[in-house]
Amino acid sequence: MRDAYHEELDSIGDGLVDMARLVGSAMGRATTAMLDSDLKLAESVIAADEKVDDLQRDLESRAIQLLARQQPVATDLRIVVTSLRMSADLERAGDLAEHVAKVTRLRFPESPVPVDLQATLLEMGQLAQRLMAKAAEVIVTKDIDQAMQLEQDDDAMDLLHRALFQHLMDDRWKHGIETAVDVTLLGRYYERFADHAVSVARRVVYLVTGEHADELDAAGAHGDGTAPVEGA
Repeated sequence: MRDAYHEELDSIGDGLVDMARLVGSAMGRATTAMLDSDLKLAESVIAADEKVDDLQRDLESRAIQLLARQQPVATDLRIVVTSLRMSADLERAGDLAEHVAKVTRLRFPESPVPVDLQATLLEMGQLAQRLMAKAAEVIVTKDIDQAMQLEQDDDAMDLLHRALFQHLMDDRWKHGIETAVDVTLLGRYYERFADHAVSVARRVVYLVTGEHADELDAAGAHGDGTAPVEGA
């Protein structure tokens, strides 16, 4: 009975990895659709978001059933509750990829991004994918150092977002208000997507250690550059 219980716990973790990989792929395809004005690809991203939603609902249902049947305590309870929160982060990240695709659909056959900003948006899209791929890896490996590093990796997204905003505020902007609104929204979607990847990684830190990532930061990782693992 307990073996089946722990297999179910493991399957919830596998589902989270599947979700992370799906939403990372969705953002990559949404970025390509946006830059290439590819309506067919954009529509496929929008349609595929339902699969992410289905996965999230399935994970939520299984987690709630585990809580009801097994009444887990201590570490197992933390795994279930944290998994619920991670699935919510990943579902929202999937919605953001869908939003990028919907901007593409709205402006088709034109691109919502002017040529002089396409390189920046491409870089934001690629970085968003890499961050989510790292988040998926962290779910698998439970590597605390890598999880903590993800927040520093996100600094690059914040820099790109600020650079994009500065470009929009420049007196030389010549693309009009509608395009400015589109670019502002797109920049925000990528920035928030990255935040959700970081949030997933931070939740893994809590899952493994029982402490929040910011608490470990404040403690200086116990003064020796390493994060404590519960039970060690």
